[in-house]
Amino acid sequence: MPSGDIGLIGLAVMGQNLILNAADNGYTVVAYNRTQEKVTHFLANEAKGKSIVGATSIENFIAQLKRPRKIIILVKAGKPVDALIDQLVPHLEKGDIIIDGGNSHFPDTNRRYDELTKKGLLFVGSGVSGGEEGARYGPSLMPGGSAEAWPHIKEIFQAIAAKTEGEPCCDWVGESGAGHYVKMVHNGIEYGDMQLICEAYDLMKRVGKFTNKEIGDVFATWNKGVLDSFLIDITKDIMYYNDPTDGTPLLEKILDTAGQKGTGKWTAVNSLDLGMPVTLIGEAVFSRCLSALKDERVEASSILPGPTVEDVSPIKDKKQFVDDLEQALYASKIISYAQGFMLLKEAAKEYGWKLNFPSIALMWRGGCIIRSVFLGEITKAYKAQPDLHNLLFYPFFKDAVTKAQKGWRSTIGKAVEFGVPVPAFSTALAFYDGYRSAQLPANLLQAQRDYFGAHTFQVLPGKENELLKKGDWIHINWTGRGGDVSASTYDA
Repeated sequence: MPSGDIGLIGLAVMGQNLILNAADNGYTVVAYNRTQEKVTHFLANEAKGKSIVGATSIENFIAQLKRPRKIIILVKAGKPVDALIDQLVPHLEKGDIIIDGGNSHFPDTNRRYDELTKKGLLFVGSGVSGGEEGARYGPSLMPGGSAEAWPHIKEIFQAIAAKTEGEPCCDWVGESGAGHYVKMVHNGIEYGDMQLICEAYDLMKRVGKFTNKEIGDVFATWNKGVLDSFLIDITKDIMYYNDPTDGTPLLEKILDTAGQKGTGKWTAVNSLDLGMPVTLIGEAVFSRCLSALKDERVEASSILPGPTVEDVSPIKDKKQFVDDLEQALYASKIISYAQGFMLLKEAAKEYGWKLNFPSIALMWRGGCIIRSVFLGEITKAYKAQPDLHNLLFYPFFKDAVTKAQKGWRSTIGKAVEFGVPVPAFSTALAFYDGYRSAQLPANLLQAQRDYFGAHTFQVLPGKENELLKKGDWIHINWTGRGGDVSASTYDA
């Protein structure tokens, strides 16, 4: 008789740690990997003495699972996921559940959901965040897809998930690819958080002339206040770490070219598709791209002029500089999350998902890379006002950004003065100033579009006259030489 409560395919670091996590929580797990030696080694070492059984083939794997079978696959996103699903499907029965726990792109999850639903199978795309340690002791889990699957996997998922104030950092996200979409946005926000922290480090190093130890001390202090978070905490550790061979900071020996796996880019591209100004994540992605141009940057550094730290008066009040920088980081972080939730809200409308915003914020409070005290306030905001248009409208965040403005603007001014790039800080403030502007220069832009392309424009309420009609899309013959036909009336 089958004994497996759940099965997992893919014994890389994340897969092994999730299996051990589930076993520690009292579940019997069936483990399988295409390379049989990995299964044998895992059973003889890390899994020894635990409620974990191995499988020798797909057929043997499925035969050991209780019905409805619950199968987590953790393989490389893309074609490997499709290939594995194709191997599983012939051996499954109606109501069995396939769970993709990798970093799949949500359109792929939408497609797989549709294909498997037609075959009577349940499909779940679940974001998993927290890295190796999270997988082992409690990740953030973001499941979405076939709602009928949730009652069958809820107990296991919430048992193995991280806990914050006794609540599991896992809840049902929504239909089809919603789970992987939420994970994608999580990763995009992660890109933004990391870029903001890097800019704060760069300002302290180049403008403030702080040592790595001093910078580590600043991050340690920040981690006891409003910026308390996983990323601030690990940054402190990185600052303190010295190369054991010579005792100098290891960080300063790392090549300054950043890698990326694509989820930040997916978020930025999707924000453009949905017309949402998620500018901070976009700048974070572009900053990684710029970092990759190392050879060109080295060449440009000797050719292109600009202010240097030596050209500007040194910082006299370092405490004020750090206090202002903290406010800039905090305000910019608020903007990043406000933009992220704007994108989630628009995606819910566009894709017909019923996203639970308080639950999403709660899922991110523990276990995941962007976990922070800050997220508790987002949970409170959406619980208090489920239809909240924007996080910036909620009193807590409005007051925080208002308080931070002087330091925020001062920090960016210092960066410009010293010639230190702060794209994430700058775009956060530009978004804030744009968002709070009742009037933007887009009226000129529309006039330009109509001038050269007859693209038409609308008229401000109260400014209508015989020429400018209320509610109509207007085209003006700006030079007297153009025609009166607008682009909207072209019939080609």
